[in-house]
Amino acid sequence: MADDDSPPQTEDKSRRTWLDRITAALSGEPTTREDLVELLRDVQADGLIAADTLRMMEGAIAVSDLTVGDVMIPRAQMVALSADASLETLMRLVVESGHSRFPVHGEGKDEILGILLAKDLLRVVVAQHAHANDHARNSVREFLRPAVLIPESKKLNVLLREFRQSRNHMAIVIDEYGGVAGLVTIEDVLEQIVGDIDDEHDEAVDETALISAQADGHFVVDALTPISDFNERFGSDFDDDEYDTIGGLLTAAIGHLPEAGEELTLGRFGFRVARADARRLHALHVSVHADA
Repeated sequence: MADDDSPPQTEDKSRRTWLDRITAALSGEPTTREDLVELLRDVQADGLIAADTLRMMEGAIAVSDLTVGDVMIPRAQMVALSADASLETLMRLVVESGHSRFPVHGEGKDEILGILLAKDLLRVVVAQHAHANDHARNSVREFLRPAVLIPESKKLNVLLREFRQSRNHMAIVIDEYGGVAGLVTIEDVLEQIVGDIDDEHDEAVDETALISAQADGHFVVDALTPISDFNERFGSDFDDDEYDTIGGLLTAAIGHLPEAGEELTLGRFGFRVARADARRLHALHVSVHADA
C-alpha cells in the first residue's frame, strides 16, 4: 500500500510547486531583482515612501553587484604616510587632509606597514615631549594598527559586513600581483547606498552642473568633468589622450594630489582647488584670462 501511495504524493508536491509559481506571478509579487526595483518605484510614485528612501533602497540592492574595484580610491590618489617621515611632516599632512586614518608604508608604497589613526599620532607627539632624549619614541611604527588587505574582486556587500563585524573602517586593496592598487573605506561603501557624504572639511559649492558660472565671472568645475567637455565649453585644446578628466589633468600637472587652496595656471586658465580630501580632488575654481 505504501508503494501505491508514493507516486501521487510526489505528483501533488510538484503540482503545489507549480501552482505556487502561478499564484506568485498572478499576484504581482516580485520574482527578480528588476521586478523588486520596479515595485519600489511604483510604491514611491504612490507616495508611500520618499524619493530619498527609494534611492537608498536601490543603492542597497545594487551594492551586491559591485566590487571593491568599482569604488576604491586608486593608488595614484592615495595619501599614504612614510613611516620614516618626521613627526612635523606627518602632523602637517594629517591636519591638512582632515581625515582620521592613513596607510603607512616603508621604503615603497607597496610595503604597507599598517594604519595610523590621527589620535594615535597625537600620542606619538606626547611621547616625544615626554621622552625628549629617547629617539625611538619619535617613530610611529609602534602605534600602527594592523592593515586589512583585500582583493579588488571582493563584493561590496561582503566587505560591508566584514567592516561591521571587525569594526575596521579602512582596507588596502591588493592587485593580482600583490601590489597596492588603492584603498577603500567604509564611507566609500556607504556612499553607494546613501549618496555622497560631505564632512566639515568639504567646501560648499554648487554641484548641480559639471561647470557652473559664478557671479564674479569665475567658474566652479567638477573635477570629474571630461576634458573634451571642458574644451568644448571654453574653446581650449587640452589633450585628453592620457587623462580623461580635468581633475586628472590638473593632478598630473601639479605632480601630486592637490590640496584645497592650491593654485596652478595652465595657458589662459587659472585653477584653484575648491574642494579636495586625502583621497581625491572634487571641485575647482577656474578663471579664464584673456589671450596674450
